[in-house]
Amino acid sequence: MSGRTERGVFKLITILFLLLLASIASPAFAASQAAVEKQFHAWIEGDIWPAAKANGISRKSFDRAFSGVQINWKLPDLTPPGEKPKKKKKQSQAEFSSPGPYFDEKRLTTLANNGRSYASTHARLLKQIERKYGVPGEIVVAIWGRETGYGRAKITSSEIDVLATMAFMGDRKELFHKELMAALAMVEQGIDPGRMKGSWAGAMGQPQFMPSSYLKYAVDFDGDGDKDIWNSVPDALGSIANYLVAKGWQANRSWGYEVTIPPGVSCAQEGPDLAQSIRNWSGLGISRISGKDFPSGELKASGMMLVPAGRHGPEFIVTPNFYVIKEYNNSDLYALFIGNLADRVASNSGAFKGKWGKVGHMLRSDVEHMQKKLRKLGNDVGKVDGLPGYKTRRSIGRWQEANGMSPTCYPEEDMLGKL
Repeated sequence: MSGRTERGVFKLITILFLLLLASIASPAFAASQAAVEKQFHAWIEGDIWPAAKANGISRKSFDRAFSGVQINWKLPDLTPPGEKPKKKKKQSQAEFSSPGPYFDEKRLTTLANNGRSYASTHARLLKQIERKYGVPGEIVVAIWGRETGYGRAKITSSEIDVLATMAFMGDRKELFHKELMAALAMVEQGIDPGRMKGSWAGAMGQPQFMPSSYLKYAVDFDGDGDKDIWNSVPDALGSIANYLVAKGWQANRSWGYEVTIPPGVSCAQEGPDLAQSIRNWSGLGISRISGKDFPSGELKASGMMLVPAGRHGPEFIVTPNFYVIKEYNNSDLYALFIGNLADRVASNSGAFKGKWGKVGHMLRSDVEHMQKKLRKLGNDVGKVDGLPGYKTRRSIGRWQEANGMSPTCYPEEDMLGKL
C-alpha cells in the first residue's frame, strides 16, 4: 500500500471515529439541555412567579412576558444547575492594555462623519432637547452613536430570554434577577415583550438602557403616549438627555479640555476628589493644548486633572460632566471617547493632540504587586486588580517623587526592583 493510500485510509478511519463520537455524545448533550430547560421552566414558575406577584405583577402580564421563553445558550458564563462554574482564565499574567487602541481613528472618523449628518437631520429635535434638559446635542448624538451606531445596530435578542437565562444560571444572578423584575414591570405597564429587544448583556433599544434604567429615565419625547426607545428617535435621544440630567449634568459646561501640564506641575494631583477651580489650574501654568483660553464662565467652576496614561499620553482638565458621562459606562476611556466624538460632531475637530506613548506592556501581576506594596506604604491605590486607575496612578507619582524619580504617574518597569 502506498504512503498516500495509507494516509487516505487513516483519514477515513479518523472521520468515521469522530462521527461515531458525535452520534454518541449529541443525544446525551441534547438530553442534558432538555433537563436544564425543564428545571428552568420549573424555576420560573416556582421562584420567579412568587417574586413577581409580590412586586405587583399580574398573572396575565407574567404569562404574556414568559410566553415562548427559552434559555439563550449563546450567552457567556453560564453554569447549569449542579455543575461547577468554569474556571475563568487568570488575568494577572496578562498585559494590561494601552489606552491608545481604544481611540481607533478610523472608527472615530466614521462615527463623527455620520454623527454630523444625523445632527443636521435632527437639528430641530436636538435644540428642543437641549432647551429642556441643558445637555448639548453633540453629547446626546455621541452617546447614541457609540452605543448603537445611531440606532442602526442590529439588536435582536429577546430581553426576557436574556434576563431569565442570566438570572437562572449566569454569574451575576442577583443583578439579573433585579433587572428581570424591572422588565416584568415594563410588561405590566403595557409594553409588548416582543418589542423588548436587547443585547447579550440585557441593555435595550437605541440608548442601551437596562430595564431598571428604562423605568427611571425613559421619556415620551415625541408625545405619542409611548416611551419607545427602540423605534422613536425623539424618545431615544430625549431619554439619553434625561438620564444625564438625573445623574447631575451641569448645563452650559463642557465635559473637559485637553491641556498641557508643565513639567514642574505634579501629575499626582489627579482625581475627582482633588478638584479645584479651573482658574487655579490655569494659575499653575496648565493651558489648553489648542492654544485657546479657558472659557471665562468656567474659571470659577471646578475642574479635575485627568492623566489616563500618566505622562505618556494626552492630559486633561475635566469638569463634573465628565463623571456624569461615566455614569453611562464607568470607564475613563469611554467618557473620553464620548467627549472627543462630541467635539468632532460639534466642530469637526480631530483626534486628541497628545500622543499615546508605548505603555501597557507590563504584566497585570506586576502592577498588582506594585499596588500591594504601595498600599502597605499607606497609599490609597483603589482596587488592587493590576489595572492602573487614577488612585494607583497618583500613588505611583507620589512614590516616584518621594524616591527621587521623575514622576510619570504610570507603572514603570524600573519601579519593580525598588518597590
